[in-house]
Amino acid sequence: MELLLILILSAFLGFELIARVPSQLHTPLMSGSNAISGITVVGAILAAGSGHSLWGTLLGTAAVIFATVNVVGGYVVTDRMLNMFEKKSDSAGPPS
Repeated sequence: MELLLILILSAFLGFELIARVPSQLHTPLMSGSNAISGITVVGAILAAGSGHSLWGTLLGTAAVIFATVNVVGGYVVTDRMLNMFEKKSDSAGPPS
């Protein structure tokens, strides 16, 4: 029961914190969360390869897939945000 309460409180707190982040800080925070997600991938690989039980291996494999999707998606979003700050070149002349 306590774990469920912690999960609910952490989800609420995470939502409230992220909703109040200014757009200028979004890209650095995404980079930090991508690094944390990379650590999650390593932990998921260890869980998938532990070989304790079939159920643990299946859950570990699902964790590897979900964590990898999270990392790739985070880098795609970061790349899109960084592209918004690039100067647009003039199509009439050579780039300066």
